[in-house]
Amino acid sequence: MADLQLQRAIYSCPCSDCCNAPSGEMARDHAAINRLVAFLDERQRRLFAGLLALRRGRGGIVTLANFTGLSRMTIRRGLAELRAGLGPIDDRVRKPGGGRPPIEKKRLRS
Repeated sequence: MADLQLQRAIYSCPCSDCCNAPSGEMARDHAAINRLVAFLDERQRRLFAGLLALRRGRGGIVTLANFTGLSRMTIRRGLAELRAGLGPIDDRVRKPGGGRPPIEKKRLRS
């Protein structure tokens, strides 16, 4: 099995269910989802959060944003990508040209 690496830190849910009953069923569900989300890359995280929000129905985006720490816009984007259909999966997570410019490019402008 391939070695899995954390893509981001595991988020600790601040909801009242998790704070009041840390060993309760809801807290275990939130912790399991947050552990999984920590191993996903950006696109996978968006799509997974979008799917969970879709399954929760009305208020799902806000609920998921609260217990995963993801932005509501990120979850909305994942939901929109799911509804539009999944395109081909590239080796890249971001579109070409995304991210910060290389340091060499910054220095040439100065």
